[in-house]
Amino acid sequence: MTTVEPTLARKLHRTLEPYHGIVYFSAEAAAQYRALGIEDRQMGYFASRAAAMGAVPGEVVIATFFNFAPEEVRRCIPAAWSIASPADLLAARRAGIDATLRRILGDEVDSAAVAEAADLARIAASACTPEGRPLYAGHASLPWPDEPHLVLWHALSLLREHRGDGHIAAMVVEGVDGCEALVIHGATGEVPAEILKSSRARSDEDWSAAVVRLRDRGWLDDAGELTDAGRAHRQWVEDRTDELALAPWQHLGLDGCTRLRELVRPLSKAVVASGSFGFRPAQ
Repeated sequence: MTTVEPTLARKLHRTLEPYHGIVYFSAEAAAQYRALGIEDRQMGYFASRAAAMGAVPGEVVIATFFNFAPEEVRRCIPAAWSIASPADLLAARRAGIDATLRRILGDEVDSAAVAEAADLARIAASACTPEGRPLYAGHASLPWPDEPHLVLWHALSLLREHRGDGHIAAMVVEGVDGCEALVIHGATGEVPAEILKSSRARSDEDWSAAVVRLRDRGWLDDAGELTDAGRAHRQWVEDRTDELALAPWQHLGLDGCTRLRELVRPLSKAVVASGSFGFRPAQ
C-alpha cells in the first residue's frame, strides 16, 4: 500500500469539512432545537455537539471545544440539559442535517457516488482510536445511521472530531490557550480576527491580553503580525495535527483517499454554494 503523506490529511480535511460542518449553520437543525425549547442558537450549538458526551458540565465543553470564551460556555451549559436531554438533542441534530443535505443535494443524496463515499469514509473512520480524544470518543459511541448520505456525514463527523482532538493536543503541548490560538489564527490572515473574536464570544480584554502574552513570547510583533518564531510555532502545530490525524487515512490507503476526495468534492462545493454558511469555510 502506498504511504499516505501527512499533508494529504490536511487536504482531505479541507475537502470534507463543509459536508460535516454545515450542521452548525443549518436552519433545519436550528428549527429542530427550537422545537425542543432551545431558542438560543449558541446554546443549540454547544448542546448539540456536546450531547454525544452526555449531560456534561460546562468545564468539559470548555476543555473539548477549547477556544470559546469560558463564560459563554457556562451561560449555555449545563442550562441546556434542563431544557432538552442529550438524547433528544442528538435526534434533533440528525434530523436537522438530514433535512439540510436533502435540501442542498436533492436527488444526489441517493446516488451511487454518495453510497461509495459513505463506504470509504466509514472504512477510514474505523481506524480512529478514542485514547486522549474525548470529543471523538463521545461521537464514536453513537449508533451509525442507515441512509448512505447520513453514514457519510457521521463518518466525516468522527474524522473531524478525531482531528480536532489531536489539534487541541498539539496546542496544549505548545502551551497555547484558547484565546491565544484564535489570535494566532487571525494573524495568519486566513480568517479575519474580528470574525474569530466575535464567533467565539471573546471580549476585547481577552483578546488584548492574549496579544500581549504572544508578544512576550516573541510570536507576534508590535503590528500584530506573526514573527518568524510565531510562524514556526504555527507550522509545527499544523504539521503535528496532520501527523496525529493520519492513522485513518493510512488505513484507507492512497487510492481510497484520492477517490474519497473526488467523490466528496462536488458535494462540499454544493454545500458551500448553497450560501448556508454565510461565509466560505476555512480550517
